[in-house]
Amino acid sequence: MDKKRKSVFSSHRGDSILTRAKKNHIDHSSNTAPLQGFLSDTEFANDVQNIFNLVDKIIATSEDSVVKPSPVILKATKDFRQALRHASTSSKPTTNICHDRDMPTSLSSSSSLPQLPRIIDEELERAVFTHPGVSKDPKTSYDRLEVLGDAYIELIATKLIWDKFQQIPSGRISQIREILVKNETLAEYTTQYGIDKRASVPHDYSSQPKRWIKTKGDIFEAYVAAVVLSHPNGYDIAEKWLSQLWSPKLATIEESHAPSRAKEELAKKIMGKGVKLKYVDERKPLQHEGGMQTFFIGVYLTGWGWSNKHLGSGQGSNKTIAGNKAAQQALKNDGLIKDIVASKLMHGTDKP
Repeated sequence: MDKKRKSVFSSHRGDSILTRAKKNHIDHSSNTAPLQGFLSDTEFANDVQNIFNLVDKIIATSEDSVVKPSPVILKATKDFRQALRHASTSSKPTTNICHDRDMPTSLSSSSSLPQLPRIIDEELERAVFTHPGVSKDPKTSYDRLEVLGDAYIELIATKLIWDKFQQIPSGRISQIREILVKNETLAEYTTQYGIDKRASVPHDYSSQPKRWIKTKGDIFEAYVAAVVLSHPNGYDIAEKWLSQLWSPKLATIEESHAPSRAKEELAKKIMGKGVKLKYVDERKPLQHEGGMQTFFIGVYLTGWGWSNKHLGSGQGSNKTIAGNKAAQQALKNDGLIKDIVASKLMHGTDKP
């Protein structure tokens, strides 16, 4: 969605916030105690978050924006952000809103996670982390955003599964999608990214496991919606991010949901009276941490003029999956299969 927004450098509201922020930084540069008290006060939590949002936006857009701040202002902005961050990490905040925006929005809590996209629009960002029980206004909480985010996530997941598993029926698509979009999965990502630490929720929510999982899932959905809405190419950004995020789960699902009729199809093409197809272990299973194993199976043909002819190999987390993949590989060898079928016809289906 292409949305035109005023430059932060021409915003009177933004200028006033930055002016107040700079004044606070100057007044307390020699004594951090008043600033720490300011950060600890719940009444000013939203103002602090506004300042962080504005400062980050100025720094992030300073190089690409047509309207640029002067070097002096830019340096002062960076110095102020550093000072405020230092003060916030040494204080004891009384809210569950994380003031250090750089940690959860630019870095992954795990090296296996793709980078978390930023939300450019500060109003959307505040709404993402505000529970409807904290703000009754649906425009200032994630009440509406999580509904839109849920729709985007469903669509992106469906298209991803459609492209990756092109031979499965619609019912299987729905089953795999549920694994990707269920609250437990989204809540897991919320925790891994540390998004939940930035949320402002009723004080008793985190102590109720089922409700907390649902809440974290809603926050993740709202975050996706805000990413889409706050960038001109937000949908593409969200799609790329989620595709990378879901990749490990899909890799596991791909094994367990591989087409199960490959063996049957191979047998139908080449079997006959006295003909044998053998699925054998080609090597010892590979042992992994946690008790997991990888099996290696090969499929071999005896008949129609061949003796123990290798047709294909496969590997998987169990022998069924590995054997199925071996049959799939054999079916992909069009030249060999055509030769076997031709030999079968020449010999006659009842005479191997």
